[in-house]
Amino acid sequence: MDASDEERSAPKRGGVDVHNYMDAQYYGEIEIGNPRQKFQVVFDTGSSNLWVPSSKCGFLQIPCDLHAKFDSRASETYEADGTPFAIQYGSGSLSGFLSKDEVKVGDLVVQGQYFAEATKEPGIAFLFSKFDGILGLGFDNIAVDKVKPVFYNMMEQGLVENKMFSFWLNRTSTKDGMPSEVGGELIFGGSDPDHFIGEHTYAPVTREGYWQIKMDDFKVDGRSLGACDGDDGCQVIADTGTSLLAGPTEIVNKINDYIGAHSMIGEECRLLIDQYAEQFVEDLENYSSEQICASIGACDADGVEAMEADDDDDLGKSSSSFEGQIACTACKTVVNYAQDMLAQNVTEKIIVNEVKRVCDMVPSVGGTASVDCDNIPNMPDVEFVIGGVPFKLTPEQYVLKVYQDGEAQCVSGFMGMDIPKPAGPLWILGDVFLGPYHTEFDYANRRVGFAPAA
Repeated sequence: MDASDEERSAPKRGGVDVHNYMDAQYYGEIEIGNPRQKFQVVFDTGSSNLWVPSSKCGFLQIPCDLHAKFDSRASETYEADGTPFAIQYGSGSLSGFLSKDEVKVGDLVVQGQYFAEATKEPGIAFLFSKFDGILGLGFDNIAVDKVKPVFYNMMEQGLVENKMFSFWLNRTSTKDGMPSEVGGELIFGGSDPDHFIGEHTYAPVTREGYWQIKMDDFKVDGRSLGACDGDDGCQVIADTGTSLLAGPTEIVNKINDYIGAHSMIGEECRLLIDQYAEQFVEDLENYSSEQICASIGACDADGVEAMEADDDDDLGKSSSSFEGQIACTACKTVVNYAQDMLAQNVTEKIIVNEVKRVCDMVPSVGGTASVDCDNIPNMPDVEFVIGGVPFKLTPEQYVLKVYQDGEAQCVSGFMGMDIPKPAGPLWILGDVFLGPYHTEFDYANRRVGFAPAA
C-alpha cells in the first residue's frame, strides 16, 4: 500500500488548521496533484468553486506572480479539461480554465476533483492577500460551470463520517499583524467539543445556494430596530469568506450612527478640505464638480488633464468598483453644495465649515466606518436573534482593530450592502460574528448551528 492509498483508506473525519491574519483573513493549507503542490486557500462558505493560480498566468499578472501556482506538468495524476472559467468578485473578474486532479485537505484525499487554474486575477484584492486561492463550501447550485464542489466529492467518496463541517475561528491576531499561532480549525465530518460551550442552536436553511437562514430580530442595546418584522424575518448568510457584518444600507447606517461610527469616506473628505481649503474655494469658481472630483482622484479621469478636458463625457467617470462609485458620488454632492453657497456670496470660512459638515453626512455605503478606539467601552452590545436565541456581540467583538506601524485604528464591523430582489435583501454574518460563535454547517439536515466558542 503506497502513501496515497493509506491517505484514502483511513480518515472519516478531517481537520485543517486555519491561520488568522489581523482577524480579517482566515486561510489554511491544501495540496493538489501528485507529487503534492501546496496552496493556502480561504475556506469560503459563500462560494462553491475551488481555484488556485496557474503556472500559465498571463503576462504582467502581478497578483499571480506573488502566490503559489499550480504546475500541471509536475503532477502525475493531472487530467486536462480546459473549459473556460470565470467568476465575478466585487473587485473584478477572475478567469482561467478547469483542470482535474487529486486534492488533499487535511488528511482527506479527494479523487478526480475539478478545479480552476486562474490565469487572470483582479488586482488589489488578491495582490496583498495572504492566501493563494479559494475553496468554496457553498451548495452545488451556485458553482460556476456546474463543477461538483470539494465537500460534495468528500461525501460521495465516503471520506467523511457525517455530512457536515464546522468552523472555529480564533479572534486573537497579534498586534503586529502577523498570523496568530492558532488561527482556528475546520473539521470535515464533525465538530471539536473543545472549541464550543453547551449546545448548538440550529436554524434551517431557507434557500440553498448559500448557507442562508432566518434571523428573527436584531437589537442594539436591548432595543429592536424593527429590521426583521414580518413572517420572513431577516434573511442572513453565514459566510466564512467575508470579514465583516453586512446588511441593508439603511439599517447599517442606523447601527453605525448609534455606535458613534463615522464614514471613513467622510473623514477623508474632511482631511482634504482642511489641507486644500484655499485652493478648493478657488476651484469652485472655475471648474465643475466632475472636474474637481476627477482632479483629486475621487472620480476616474484621464490623468492630470481632467480639468482641461472639454468633453464632459470624459469626466467624472465612476470607478469600476462599487466603493469607487460611492466616493465619486459623495465628492460631487459635497462640491455641488459648496458651489451653491459660493453663488450666494458666503465667506470662505463658512463654506469650508459647512462642507466639512456635509462630509460627516456622507454615508458609509459599500465601505467601512471608523470609531474612536477610546470609546469602545461605552458602546452598546448588539444582538442577533436566531432560532429564538439572542447571540450577543460586545463592542470589543464587533469593532476591528487594524494596526499600522504599531498604532491601532478602529473600524466598525458593520458595512452597508444592498442586494436587490429576488436574492435580497440579505445580511451577511462574516468572521466578526463567526469568531465568537462556533458554527456547524449541517448538509445532511440542511441547517446551520451556532454555539459560544471556547
